[in-house]
Amino acid sequence: MRLPTYAIAHGGGPWPWAKDAMGVDWQPLEDALAAIPAEVGTTPRAILMISAHWETPAFRLQTSPQPPMLYDYWGFPEHTYDVQYPAPGAPDVAAEVTAALEAHGIATSDDPDRGFDHGTFVPMHVMYPHADVPLVQLSIRQDYDPAAHLAVGRALAPLRDRGILIVASGLPSYHDLSHMGPASQTASREFDAWLTETMVQHSGEARSSRLLEWDRAPSARQAHPREDHFIPLLVAVGAAEDDAGHRQYHEDDSMGGWTASSGYRLG
Repeated sequence: MRLPTYAIAHGGGPWPWAKDAMGVDWQPLEDALAAIPAEVGTTPRAILMISAHWETPAFRLQTSPQPPMLYDYWGFPEHTYDVQYPAPGAPDVAAEVTAALEAHGIATSDDPDRGFDHGTFVPMHVMYPHADVPLVQLSIRQDYDPAAHLAVGRALAPLRDRGILIVASGLPSYHDLSHMGPASQTASREFDAWLTETMVQHSGEARSSRLLEWDRAPSARQAHPREDHFIPLLVAVGAAEDDAGHRQYHEDDSMGGWTASSGYRLG
């Protein structure tokens, strides 16, 4: 069974454990993430997560059989620094990922110490709350080269036929935390419309070509002054390049004003 790929939003900080403190309606995102297992239709052998919160000079893979927790957020209630998501790692799957990348001339290295960051354990807690699906993280490259990340996805495409669910975690439609509320409305709406058209109405080379030149899209640099939360999407697209895209999650008034879409599913 060939699995789909996803590009999801992971939300702000440890939101599932701090909803009352944050004053944000997380229900639309929670519903979208919780629906993913039923959409996939089978329990994956493992999940390969590409998180916006792990940047390295060259691609790296998490290889611990039991990765620790990495609380890479600040200013949240004390109990959110005791959260546990004890999913097993999958060194065997990491080895498959390495082999697939190296077969395409893409260098990678192992990281036996890396823990689950909040771009991984937060959405996984909602998607698979029992932490019973093996989980591996792949870093993004800190040069944010779109072509390099699309190539990684292409190299990983065969893993979809081997029970591995590829999930890109960030917020691909808008991530400028310095402009929220009313200041974000125009830019977020314009870039979100372009991204949804690209992901849903195009496929194959046409979609990839648009994404490779994403920074020419309307309000692109206003939506993503740093593209860390956008770039993981390129991996999900490369791994399902010819598949139809579907938008799973959309809000017109997220976080007090911006338009946000994610939960793009391919396949």
